[in-house]
Amino acid sequence: MKLTSVEQRAAVTIAGIYGLRMLGLFLVMPVLVLYARGMVDYSAALAGLAVGIYGLGQALFQIPLGYLSDRIGRKPIIIAGLLIFALGSYIAATSETVIGLVIGRAIQGTGAIASTLMAFVSDLSRPEVRSKLMAGIGATIGVAFVLSMVLGPWLTTYIGVDGLFYLTAVLSLVAIAVVIWLVPAEQNHSGSITALPVKAQLAQVFANSQLQLMNLSIFVLHLLLTAIFVVIPGQLLDHGIPLEEHSIAYLVLMVISFVIMIPLMIWTEKNKAHSKTIPLAVCLLLIAMLSLSLSPGMWLILSCLGLFFIAFNFLEASIPSMVSRICGTNQRGTAMGFYSTSQFAGAFLGGLMAGLITQYFDMWTLFICLGALVLVWLLSVVAWLNPLED
Repeated sequence: MKLTSVEQRAAVTIAGIYGLRMLGLFLVMPVLVLYARGMVDYSAALAGLAVGIYGLGQALFQIPLGYLSDRIGRKPIIIAGLLIFALGSYIAATSETVIGLVIGRAIQGTGAIASTLMAFVSDLSRPEVRSKLMAGIGATIGVAFVLSMVLGPWLTTYIGVDGLFYLTAVLSLVAIAVVIWLVPAEQNHSGSITALPVKAQLAQVFANSQLQLMNLSIFVLHLLLTAIFVVIPGQLLDHGIPLEEHSIAYLVLMVISFVIMIPLMIWTEKNKAHSKTIPLAVCLLLIAMLSLSLSPGMWLILSCLGLFFIAFNFLEASIPSMVSRICGTNQRGTAMGFYSTSQFAGAFLGGLMAGLITQYFDMWTLFICLGALVLVWLLSVVAWLNPLED
C-alpha cells in the first residue's frame, strides 16, 4: 500500500531523528574507554560505567516520558529530550575526569524519547502501513550503529573524543530543527490522561511469555554490546592495531556481517523461520564469548568480533519484528515501551558489569560470565520460543 504524503514525511523525518539520536549515543562507544584511560581518576569500573550509564536514564525515563507525551503532546517531549541530550553531550565534552564523563553520559540518557518517537509514528500512520515505518526506523538504527563503529575511531584521530561529544550536541540541535519545521503536525492524539495504558493492558503484556522472551533477548544483546566495547578497543590496541586503523577493521567486519546477515534475514522473514534462526544467532554469540575467554590473539579477536556483528545485526533487526508480530495492535505501544526499557537496562548493566569485573578480576572472568549469560539465553529461546503462526 502506498504511503500518503504525511506518512512519507513522518517516515523520513522521525527515522532521521531516531538515527541522529542513536548515532550520538553509539559514536563514542568504540573510543570512550581509550579516552578515559588518560584521565587522572581512571579506573576500569568508572570507564565501564561511562560507557553504559546512558542506558540507566533511558531505562528509567522511557515509559514515564512516553506517558507524559500522551498528556502534553509528542513534539514538546521530543524537543525537551533532545535538549537534555545536547546538554549531556556538552558536559561530557568539557569534562576532564571520568566522573565528568559519567555525569554527562547519564544526562544524555535521561533524554529518553525512543518510545515517544515510536508513538509519534503510530499517530501519523495507518495501521496497515505502520509496520513499514517501524521497519524503516529499525533500519536507521542499524545504519547508525554501523556508521558509529566506522566513523568513531576515524573522527577521533581528527577532532578527539571531546570533539565527538560536541558533534553529537550539534546533531541534537539539528534534530530539534527537524522536529519544529519538518516533522508533520500531530494527529490522532488526544492529549488526555485517559490515553495512558490501563492496568489490564500492562498485565496482558507481562503475561505474554513470548514478549518477555523478546525483552530478555534484547536485554542480553545490548548488555553484550556495551560489555565487549569496554574491553575490545583496548585489546585491539594491545595487539598492535592503532586507533586510526580500528575504523578499517570495523568496516571490513561490518561488510562481511551484512553479506551474511541480509540473505539470512530475507529467508527468515519469507519462511517465518525465526524460531530456527534466532537460536542459531545466539549460538554464534556463545561461540564468540567463549572463544574470547581463551586469551586470544589478534586474528581470533577479529574473528570473534565478526561473529558478534553477524549475530548482533541479525538479532537487532529480528527481535523488534518479532515483538510487532507477537503483540496485538492495541498492545504495541506498551510492548515497545517495555522492549525499549529492557534494551537500555541491558546497555547500562553491560558497561557496569564489564568495568567491575575487569577491575577486580580479569578478561577471562568477564567472558566466562558473558558466555554463561548467553547460555541461559540460548536455553530459554530453545525451550520457549514458538514458531510464528500464518
